[in-house]
This record gives sequence, structure tokens and C-alpha cells, in this order.
Amino acid sequence: MKSDAIKQGLAKAPHRSLLRALGLTDDEIYRPMVAIVNSANEIVPGHQHLDRIAEAVKAGVRLAGGTPLEFCTIGICDGLAMNHKGMRYSLASREVVADSAELVLEAHAFDGAVFIPNCDKVVPGMLMAAGRVDIPSIFCSGGPMAAGRYAGRDVDLISVFEAVGKAKVGEMDEDEVEALAEVACPGCGSCAGLFTANSMNCLTEAIGLGLPGNGTIPAVDAARIRLAKEVGKCIVKLIEDDIKPSDIVTDASLRNALAVDMAIGGSSNTILHLPAIANDFGLKLDLSLVDEISAKTPNLCRLSPAGKDHLEDLQAAGGIMAVIKELDKKGLIEREAATVIAPIGEVIDRSVNRNEEVIRPGDRPYQETGGLAILRGDLAPDGAIVKQAAVCDEMLVHSGPARVFDSEEDAAEAIMGGKAQDGDVIVVRYEGPRGGPGMREMLTLTSVLAGMGMDGKVALITDGRFSGGTRGAAIGHVSPEAVAGGPIAFIEDGDIIDIDIPGRKLDIQVDAMTLLERQSGWKPKEPTITTGYLARYAQNVSSAAEGAIVGSGRGKDHVCACK
Repeated sequence: MKSDAIKQGLAKAPHRSLLRALGLTDDEIYRPMVAIVNSANEIVPGHQHLDRIAEAVKAGVRLAGGTPLEFCTIGICDGLAMNHKGMRYSLASREVVADSAELVLEAHAFDGAVFIPNCDKVVPGMLMAAGRVDIPSIFCSGGPMAAGRYAGRDVDLISVFEAVGKAKVGEMDEDEVEALAEVACPGCGSCAGLFTANSMNCLTEAIGLGLPGNGTIPAVDAARIRLAKEVGKCIVKLIEDDIKPSDIVTDASLRNALAVDMAIGGSSNTILHLPAIANDFGLKLDLSLVDEISAKTPNLCRLSPAGKDHLEDLQAAGGIMAVIKELDKKGLIEREAATVIAPIGEVIDRSVNRNEEVIRPGDRPYQETGGLAILRGDLAPDGAIVKQAAVCDEMLVHSGPARVFDSEEDAAEAIMGGKAQDGDVIVVRYEGPRGGPGMREMLTLTSVLAGMGMDGKVALITDGRFSGGTRGAAIGHVSPEAVAGGPIAFIEDGDIIDIDIPGRKLDIQVDAMTLLERQSGWKPKEPTITTGYLARYAQNVSSAAEGAIVGSGRGKDHVCACK
């Protein structure tokens, strides 16, 4: 066992002394040592209950004959970090999660690890760590929050963000907004819709490192505790069989995860995270693969914000395995891809689609192509991304004049001040990974527009990113970003921007000579943060088109190809 490095032989007597200081018996010391990598804290609603999940995992580990030892990583709540300086730190925290988990796991020679994430950047950060350390590993998320109820309908956090826009146009008063805010988030768990956290927890199932239900069993359901105990038992078997994450996360499992992402209409942020995860597994996932899989994968689910359903509805309908089974009927799943318990084909054979309105059959999809689309053109030579499943039909193809802002704050002031006009294409630049720095998520902009009823009349384009809770023609990750001299840096007010989501195009009606003239003497906007962690992050982070990766990882040569 790997942990023999800290417990076997004469030279390790001091190590055994320290382990005994923890209160461990000799029986416990010589069993497989399992790290419980927990992201519990008291500021993130999705994480406040993870201590209970961890205790259940530990119980399962002990039942199977292992010794669990817990440590924690950081976690940031995107909702609380939204629309102020704090959001600059959210994406950047992914690297700290990965680094801190890697450091502790390697320093203490654990035999295996159970990762307990829940919210946005913690899930991919832990997946990245699993790829780097490559010891037997399994994931057990804290589960999604239940939807709230207001005025006879299901609501969630995005409902409150959008209510701000409704208040701006007089559709709600402040007392009504506050009444909604009191019930929209009824308890612990990752926010109820198919936002980034739940998207990534669902994809952890599809990629093979989570048990069925990891992404969909509600946080407050007793089944979540039972799942955690099964996870604890499973990790000990993975250690005994020496099954590592690199045996599970392969080209095939990444393609399966992308197919599921398109079928459920996951967050656009998944296309930042999956390439970064692949990188730490020695693989490379290109945007071209994303678009190839999107083009042939039907969109089967419409969960909030794209529709009325929530994660609890998806769980009741059969969960992610039922989605995969529908995709398999169309030959879109690689059945031999491994999971922590069996090949994915064997796992889905036990699944049933219990509600064909929540999980549409493959021959009756919401749309024939996937929920996400990669756009390219004059404005985004290296690509941009849009959650097309949440775009109004009238905005799938649109041309309109640019309204250009060099920060989220300036754009928010204009929108909240009622200055956005029907047909506008609002451009928010210098918000990319380097230029932000931190590639802020702009949920306030999209939600206020939706609340004002303008999500079918106005488009948003940015080199930053949008929340998984976004709906409307919100096109993010425009690459190259403005600070790197991408074309988005040279747009001017009034330029006509052409958006063609079905045609996968994002162009600007400005001739090449004019763009060259605008570049003459150009200097990027001065950085907003020049000290501390974010300054180091900005100096080292890659383009959004590459996953906003910090460091080279292992995945520069092997490219994950489409079949």
C-alpha cells in the first residue's frame, strides 16, 4: 500500500508515533488509509452540511475495513461572491482547491481518497487533484438544494436574481422581492437548478468517478446519507483492486461526459472545467470536440433556468443514468467506459426513465442538437460559448449595434438605469481570465435583463463568463480576450455584430482594414489588481479556450478525439 511509506519498518517508528498521537490503534494504522477530502464550511449553503456527509462516508470506510482521516479544502459561494470584487476570486479558487488537495494527499501517502465537494469550483478542482495524484478515488457530493415555493410555483436562487429586474420595471415591489428571497433557498445543498455546481456533480457520474445519484439525490434526503456510506465502502474496494482515476477517466469517459452535458443542457462553465480536468489526466479536450458532440447529441432535459424542472425532478425521473440510457439508445454512449463500480453500459442497464417529460426520449428531444454551442468568427477566432438551450428562439439569429463597456460595473449601471435598448448587443470586455482578472461570472446582468423581459430582445457578449443560471443570448468565453489583443478589444459603439447560433458564427460588420487601424497604438487596459494571489493568477492563467488552466499539467500531446 502507498501508506506503507509512513508506517512500515524501523525507520517509520516516528511516523507511527505521530499516528498514535491521533488516537489510532495499531489495527487502524495498518489498514488502508483513506483521505476524506472535505470542503465543509459555514459560509456556503451547499457545504454547511458536508460534515454529516463526511461522517457517513467514514462509517462506510470503517465497515469495509479502512481507516478514514479527514482534511478540508476551501470553498467559495458564487452567489455570495456575485457582482462585487469577490467574484474575481471564484474561478481562481479552483486552482487552490486542486493544489491544496494534491499537497496533503501526496505529503501523507494516502492509499485512496473520497472527495466531498458541492459547489461550483470545488468539484472541478477536486477532479483535477484526483488526476494529478492518481490514487484510488471516488466522489460524494453534498447534493442539490430543494426548490423553494412562492406563489404556487417552484423557485430557486435565480428567481431572486431575476426578481431584481422585475422590480426595476415595476412588475414586483421590494416587499415581494424580499418575500421571494425568504423562501427561494429553503436549506442546505447546491442551488436547485442546473447551474454549474449541479452540472459538474452530474458530469462526475458520467465521467465515472461518482456513484449513480451523486449529482441528483437531494441534499436533505436520507438516500444521500446512504449513498455516502456506499461510497465509503466502495473506496476500500477500489484500493484493494488498485483501480485509479486514470483507469476510469479516459477519452471514452470524457466523450460520454460531453454527451451528457449536451443532453441535460449543462452550464457553459463546464466547458472551462472539462478541458482543465482532462489536462490533469494527461489528456487534451479541444473546443472542436465539444462542437462535434453537440452537433449529434439531442437536448433531452430543460431544467431551471432553461425550464421549470429542478434537480429533484431529474432524480425522481431516474437521474443521470436514465439520461445516459436514452443517449445509449441512439448509439451516443461508449458502453465500455469504466466507472467506479462497473462499465457504464452495465450500470445504465439497471436504469429506468420514469418521466418522459423531464427526460425526453431521444426520438422526441427538445432540440436535435446539444444544450451548448461553440461559436467562432471575426469576433471570436478561438471560440466563444453559449447555452443555446436557454436562448429564446427570436435571439438564435440576431444582428444589432454594439454597446461597449470595459467592466461589468459599467454595464450593470447602464442596464439597471434602463439604458439598454431593444436589439442592442451589449459587449463587456476586459473581464477574461487575465484581464479581469479572474473571469467574473455575470449573473446579475443576465438575470436583471431576464427580469426586465429583455432576454428575448438584447444579447450579451463577453470575454468573461456567465452563470449556469443564465438564460438568454449570453455569449461568454470570447477568445482571445481583450487584454490579449483579441478582436473584442477593438469593437466600438454602433458596430453591427452578427450572431448566428445555429450556424455557430459570431462576426462583426467591420472590415479588416478598419480593425487594423484601430489596433494601431493600442495598449491594454491597466490591470485592476496588481498584488496578491490574483496578480500571480493573471500572470500564469491560459486562455478560456484552453480551460483557463494554470500550469502545464500533463495533457499537451494526447488530444481527445471524437468518434
